[in-house]
Amino acid sequence: MSDSQTEATRAEVTHWFFEDYLPRWVAVAAGTSDEGHEFVLDFYGTPLHVTALDQSFWCLDDASVLAFMEMNYAPLREAGYSHTAVSDRRVSVYNTVGATIEVIWSRRRADETEIERWAVHFSVAKSDKGWRVVGIHLVATDKDRLADVWPAGPALEEANHG
Repeated sequence: MSDSQTEATRAEVTHWFFEDYLPRWVAVAAGTSDEGHEFVLDFYGTPLHVTALDQSFWCLDDASVLAFMEMNYAPLREAGYSHTAVSDRRVSVYNTVGATIEVIWSRRRADETEIERWAVHFSVAKSDKGWRVVGIHLVATDKDRLADVWPAGPALEEANHG
C-alpha cells in the first residue's frame, strides 16, 4: 500500500469516526437530537465483539448492538451528560479496508465535570456498506495519553530494537 493510499484511508476513517459518528453519538446520548440510538447501526457491524469491565461478549444482531448502546447511554443521561472531550487519539491504517481507532473519551457534564473516562480501541473494517466498527476493547482510566494506558511491552520493544 502506498503512502498516499495510507493517508487517504486515514483521512477517510478519521472523518467518518470523529466528524460523523462522534457528534451524532454525543447528541443522542445528551438527548439533544431527534435521532434515536438506532443510528449506530450505520456505524457498528454485527457480529460485534466487546471487551469491557472484565467481560467479553458478542453482539450478534442489531438488537444486541442497540442494547449495548442503551447500556452506555442510560447512566450518562442520569449523570447529566452533555459532551465528550477527546484528550488523545490515534488512527492506525492496516490496509485500505482495515484500521483501528484508539481514543481517550472524557464524558462530561456542561460544567466540564467528568462523569467517566475510558480508553477505547475500535477495530474497523470497510465493506460495501462502508466503514463499520467490528470490535471494541475499553478500559476505565484516569490517564490523558494512550501511551500511558497501553505502553509498548518488552517483546515489542525488543523486536523493534533488537
